[in-house]
Amino acid sequence: MEQLSKAYDPSKVEDKWYTEWMDKGYFRAEVDKNKQPFCIVMPPPNITGQLHIGHAVNNTLQDILIRWRRMQGYNALWIPGTDHASIATEAKIKDELAKEGITKYDLGREKFLERAWQWREKYGRRITAQLKRLGVSCDWSRERFTMDEGCSRAVIEVFVRLYEKGLIYRGDRIINWCPECKTALSDAEVEYEEEHGHLWHIRYPFTDGSGYMVVATTRPETMLGDTAVAVNPNDERYKDVIGKTVILPLINREISVIADEYVDMEFGTGAVKITPAHDPNDFEVGIRHNLPVIRVMADDGHMNENAGRYNGMERYEARRAVLADLEAQGFIDKIENHVHNVGHCYRCSTIVEPIVSKQWFVKMEPLAEPAIEAVRDGRIQFIPQRFANIYFNWMENIKDWCISRQLWWGHRIPAYYCHVCGNIMVLSQRPHTCDKCGSDDIEQDPDVLDTWFSSALWPFSTLGWPDRTLELDYFYPTDVLVTAYEIIFFWVARMIFSSLEHMGDIPFKYVLIHGIVRDDEGRKMSKSLGNGVDPLDVVDKYGADALRFTLVTGNAPGNDMRFYWDKVEASRNFANKIWNAARFVLLNLNEQDIKPTSLDELTLPDRWILTRYSQLVEEVTSNLERFELGLAAQKLYDFIWSEYCDWYIELSKVQLQQGEAVKTNTLYVLCHVLDGILRLLHPYMPFITEEIWHHLPGSYGTIMLADWPCVEAEFVFEDSIDNMQSIMDVIQAIRNIKAEMNVEAGRKPKVVLVTDPSYEPLFQANARYIERLAGVSELSIKSDKSDISADAVSAVTGRADIYIPLGELVDIAKETARLKKEYDELCAELDRTKAKLSNQSFITKAPTAVVQAERDKAVQYQAMIDSIKERLEHLEK
Repeated sequence: MEQLSKAYDPSKVEDKWYTEWMDKGYFRAEVDKNKQPFCIVMPPPNITGQLHIGHAVNNTLQDILIRWRRMQGYNALWIPGTDHASIATEAKIKDELAKEGITKYDLGREKFLERAWQWREKYGRRITAQLKRLGVSCDWSRERFTMDEGCSRAVIEVFVRLYEKGLIYRGDRIINWCPECKTALSDAEVEYEEEHGHLWHIRYPFTDGSGYMVVATTRPETMLGDTAVAVNPNDERYKDVIGKTVILPLINREISVIADEYVDMEFGTGAVKITPAHDPNDFEVGIRHNLPVIRVMADDGHMNENAGRYNGMERYEARRAVLADLEAQGFIDKIENHVHNVGHCYRCSTIVEPIVSKQWFVKMEPLAEPAIEAVRDGRIQFIPQRFANIYFNWMENIKDWCISRQLWWGHRIPAYYCHVCGNIMVLSQRPHTCDKCGSDDIEQDPDVLDTWFSSALWPFSTLGWPDRTLELDYFYPTDVLVTAYEIIFFWVARMIFSSLEHMGDIPFKYVLIHGIVRDDEGRKMSKSLGNGVDPLDVVDKYGADALRFTLVTGNAPGNDMRFYWDKVEASRNFANKIWNAARFVLLNLNEQDIKPTSLDELTLPDRWILTRYSQLVEEVTSNLERFELGLAAQKLYDFIWSEYCDWYIELSKVQLQQGEAVKTNTLYVLCHVLDGILRLLHPYMPFITEEIWHHLPGSYGTIMLADWPCVEAEFVFEDSIDNMQSIMDVIQAIRNIKAEMNVEAGRKPKVVLVTDPSYEPLFQANARYIERLAGVSELSIKSDKSDISADAVSAVTGRADIYIPLGELVDIAKETARLKKEYDELCAELDRTKAKLSNQSFITKAPTAVVQAERDKAVQYQAMIDSIKERLEHLEK
């Protein structure tokens, strides 16, 4: 068998193995009633994007779970896919067209959609290729796209069903509008940022000339659409003016003063303007009081014909003009500074406008109730549980969902309008004629559905719904959803209520929440800060395994993490440590398939490492069951680096020089534990583990289909843990003494170990390990210390006291001379420093930091002098 190369080179391993895994179909999962299914659906990345560090975290976590369950014997299916991302993709294509000097309207809808599909072919598959570089073990034969034929059929089916049940309706409602993207947004697509602005107090004169009311507003340009002024009916200040009318400044329209409990008596003046077309609360007030709805702003953020002389002005230009005119005409009462939350489009960051618009909505209350209950009763569990509170807060206060978007790229709404009789038909296929009047003058609604409408169906549409496929019956509900906390309400909530409504069952049993990756200063990664990390750059430099392990180690569910290049290097070093350990084992195995001679003949180090390995298997498996993937990774790291490599392999070098039986057992244990840790580590670092595993005697196929390790009772020796720890404590204590005493390399002292008589056999039997690993020339083991040299340096461990005569550690004459020389040099330095500090000119003229540095030096020199004096006194006794 070919030996491992001297150094591990990920670039020579990763592509080779991924190609083989794909060619041999190891990622594929077919329906098999004899096996227990385990299914994950990938949160579909947008076709506009490329792999970023958040994708790397999300998909690494999923891959660990899938590979682990596959090794446990589950029929593990991971369904990959991508999202068409209506708003983002359309924006990208519009940017491309702008470079050509044309708009989407110049192209027309059909030609524009051709360009969109070309975009998908060119860029949409890029991110899936990048994901493969990470080593993700998806069933790529089942890859889905939210606008593929099957998913599109599911979307239309859901829309028609909900409409027929009265859960989808079309109506004039206040929605969030992005003037830049020129589309409606759902509440979840608006991001709020705290901004410093103003509160303008404006005088509205009474029609009868008896004075004026003062109302406060943060958006004075919308006053042009006011249709009332409202006060709280319990506000004593305004009891006498309810029912009167005022003149709307600048527009000169007569509007009423109404009473409504919505008004907060503590805000501003306690009187508010009511603009039903431009504020969601005002819209509800308008419905209650039968107020007219006057929209004064167009879709592009410019004022319209209802805005009078401000028609055509951009909204903020109009604000400045309105304020100037109010000031000139004496309508400004006062201006206050004001801090408030302002909504921005989650895609382009433009400030959104609440405007009244005819849109399609989903009635949420009847859908939300069962979805809330599914989490409350534990059928769906959030990991960590605290994130269920975000879910509950969203669902319990949910508003009807605006699902129509004024775009061309997406699932077109399956609603058809008859231009003759005005009939609306919602059908899965385009009708030839109107089912009321028979006219063929029919047009489909031009809008498309919110992207989240289709991705809400992802857990079941990807498995073939609305057909009752074998995959749907077998793999649904899925097991785990792995996602970031920022899309709990965007996506997670919508999948839950959609699945309960259309499948009659939950979409998944667990929602594993991870945080976001921040830079080493704790900042969110962004283009503007220039602090982003391209995962593929990391893979190119350090390998996919190093990146994967970095992103998982120390990663607790739900918590944000920081990205440090030092951690990546540490993970690369960890890979090298494993590689070198494997080379050591394989070079000694000499391609033999080793069998132990007898378990009774195992040494203490053998029994110890087998027991610790058994404990590791139990702990890692338990951690994975509880989704503590980061904790399991840390335990693997500590065991492999410290216990297996730094301790057992070093101990084995002693044993391999012993008789044939000890040597044979040692080789067996080395190989057995190496095989096991490769299996445990495989879900985290799939490439290096596959490469090494194929060099082990008796390996075949692929490690990803090897059995997950389980605890073997015959390899658990409970007494070995404390006994081996006693030996290790002594070795470490001797090493510490030598380090503290600056013992020259290669010097091997004689050591006396004093212990209770009951422990003497333990230390006698394992003395050779102490001598070899601690660098001891001779180890004497006693039960009393009566004849210990008075100058001996000592250390205490749990089961033994250690004594090393001073002369064994250092040449006393040479050390004394060296210390005296160092003492004289330090005294001279201290004198120079004291002279500076006693010079008043230096104290007054030198910078404060320089003076303080000299004071710090004086303290440091004095401490070093005292330490040397103490050592000299000890040597000269």
